[in-house]
Amino acid sequence: MSPTTVTEAAILEALAAVQDPDLHRDIVALGFVKNLRIDGGRVTFTIELTTPACPVKDQMKEQARAAVARVPGVSEVEITMSARVRAAMKPDEGRAPVEGVKNIIAVGAGKGGVGKTTVAVNLAIALSRRGSRVGMIDGDIYGPNLPIMLGLRSSLTTDGQKILPAERYGIQVVSMGSMTSDDAAVIWRGPMLHSAIQQFFRDVRWDNLDYLIVDMPPGTGDVALSVSHTVAVAGAIVVTTPQPVAVADSRRAVGMYQKLNIPALGIIENMSYFVCPSCQHEADIFGHGGGEQLAEQLGVPFLGRIPIYQPIREGGDTGVPLVISDPDSVAARAFLQVAEQTAAQLSIASYRTGPIPLTPVR
Repeated sequence: MSPTTVTEAAILEALAAVQDPDLHRDIVALGFVKNLRIDGGRVTFTIELTTPACPVKDQMKEQARAAVARVPGVSEVEITMSARVRAAMKPDEGRAPVEGVKNIIAVGAGKGGVGKTTVAVNLAIALSRRGSRVGMIDGDIYGPNLPIMLGLRSSLTTDGQKILPAERYGIQVVSMGSMTSDDAAVIWRGPMLHSAIQQFFRDVRWDNLDYLIVDMPPGTGDVALSVSHTVAVAGAIVVTTPQPVAVADSRRAVGMYQKLNIPALGIIENMSYFVCPSCQHEADIFGHGGGEQLAEQLGVPFLGRIPIYQPIREGGDTGVPLVISDPDSVAARAFLQVAEQTAAQLSIASYRTGPIPLTPVR
């Protein structure tokens, strides 16, 4: 009996059973299957996802392998996983895209003291560690802390045309803190602040970023207005603690972003719980579940919980963030999970901006 001939149609039919759990479409219709090659019983192809931080990448790969292996005549399956981040926000009138940037993410909070900057820094590094190109803007002009938290000590330079961002841990960074002395107070009215924000977006040579994270000042003020009027923002993340006071202010922050036509990517609950290092007892110091309950009430994604963990604070003080200093800790893994959920929400948003392209197999 002659061996069964493996056809491209049969392989694609098998792969159509594999679905992206976030986009709810099969990977063939989504155009994820690339470079399909058949050599007798040997089948090779690439699955190109929408983010290298996809939380179900390994699961999807194994599903695809199993589906193709069941095709009669297939003796070997080789799959390469790759990713190409899409822009989640289309530019509109008056808000042109930022050169060198695919997605802008605002990380804000309704009140100070909830660890917003700490979360933003570790989120940026976690996305970078998952394979994305990431930058940060220090949107807190009056209290710029990114240089301290990232251990940046150099001043910004230019190439004669644009500002060159500083770089630390693979993150491209621009902050007013790199342009003033440590004890200098920035005393500006709204128009000057707006001009500085515009410069951070337009006059910086951002280099091929998948995600540009803007560490926003707390509250609902001028910077949010300036950002919303200047650039197309893919979405906003609101950081809260579980306690009712923080949750109430976070509700206002989500409402502000919605009024500014910035989609809510989700809510992160920081300082969510404390695990005693001696007895492993879990204590809800600031209450329990406030952030998740708020997300459910507002109908926005809940991106995850970050525990209280002393090395998180120490990492921010010394300029070595936790995801760098203690990557295997429970808290660092929580940041990585939040990064994966953030990337997933941006992938979903990128397909909501228009019809899903049916990329032909090459």
